[in-house]
Parts: sequence; C-alpha cells; structure tokens
Amino acid sequence: MGIALLSSEGLLFILRWLHFVFGIIWIGHLYYFNFTQTPFMAETDAATKAGVVQKLVPRALWWFRWGAMFTFITGWLIIGHRLSTIPGMLGSSWGLAILTGGLLGSLMWYNVWFVIWPNQKVVIQSAVQVAGGGQAIPEAAGLASRASVVSRTNVLFSIPMLFFMGAASHLPITVTATNLTGYWVAFAVILGLLQYNALKGKLGPMATVKGVIHMGVLLTLVLYFAMELLTKV
Repeated sequence: MGIALLSSEGLLFILRWLHFVFGIIWIGHLYYFNFTQTPFMAETDAATKAGVVQKLVPRALWWFRWGAMFTFITGWLIIGHRLSTIPGMLGSSWGLAILTGGLLGSLMWYNVWFVIWPNQKVVIQSAVQVAGGGQAIPEAAGLASRASVVSRTNVLFSIPMLFFMGAASHLPITVTATNLTGYWVAFAVILGLLQYNALKGKLGPMATVKGVIHMGVLLTLVLYFAMELLTKV
C-alpha cells in the first residue's frame, strides 16, 4: 500500500494544510493588531506605549508579514494547480468565488508588504531613537496613521475574503452568464475605491472595531449579490 501523503493528492493536501496554518498566523495577527493592540495603545501611558512599539510590535510584525507571504504563495499554488488540471474552472462557481477571495487576499498581501510594513519600520526606528535620547523621525506619526487606515482596510477585506474562500467549495452559486465582465468590472470598481481610500483617505466608519466589522459584512453582501445578479445575465 502506498503512503497517502506522498501521493499527488497528499502533496496537494499538505499545500492546503500549510495555507490554513499560514493564514491563521496572518489573519490572527491582523485581528490582534486591530481588535486588541490598537485599543490598548490608545488607553495606555507613553512609557508603556514606547516599550510595546520597540519590543512587542517588531516580533508581531515578523509573524504577520511572513504569515501573509506564505499564505499568498501557497494560495496561488493551489489555485494554479486546480485551474491547470480542470479546464473551464475560471467560469465556474468555484472559479468565480475562489478568484474573488484570492484577489482580495492578494490586495491584503500587497498592503502588508508595501504599505504597512515599510511604514511601521519607520515608526519603530523613531521609537528606538527617542528611547536612546535622540529625536523622533518627523514623518513617523503620519506614516503610523496611514498604516492604521490600511490595516483597518485589510480587516474590511478579510471578511469577504474568508467568506468567498469558504463559498468556493461549500456554497455553490449558479453561473449562467457566458460573459462575466460585468461582475469583474463591478468588483474592480468597488475594490479600487476602497483601496484608494486606504492609501489616501480616512478611517470613517472603520474607526471602531464594531464599525469595521459592520462594513466588512456589508461589503460581503454587496459582492455576494453582485455575483448572484451579474453572473446570470
């Protein structure tokens, strides 16, 4: 008898398992930063805040960004394998949902590596300089504020991302349209506006934990009904 984990299906299972593990590390830290650390930092004293930024935040950001990286890599390897072995999957219910989730996750990955992490490096360096008797980096406060908006936007994106990742295999959506351009245009416009706000705008209703959760559920419903309506015309 063969060893199941050494078969092609077994290796694919290991890839999925790693995707789950890295995803939990990534999204778990995302929720920790936004639901736990941010409210704590708003209430604590300056000395404690400085210690957190210098000693805790760098450790958490290491797990956060590398969790994001390996979730991204393993996720697209799984999608690529499925699309290469089963013709026509892009136009199926599975393809539509998994690509919606995958693109949301990819945008989140981009925000982690190219906005949040670069900004937070400056914030950490500024705190270290001040603790050593030096001057704060002037732009650190502005970069921290922008990282906060982008991080909250990632929480917003994570809610529909997780919904559609699960829906791909567990919530069949009937697709009858031969041209799915309408859905993807609507998706691109909605996500483009939200990403623009992340990079240039303000928190708005995402300023509170309750607010970002409500907005995430609303975004999920908007994308879901866009998928239901625009894939049947």
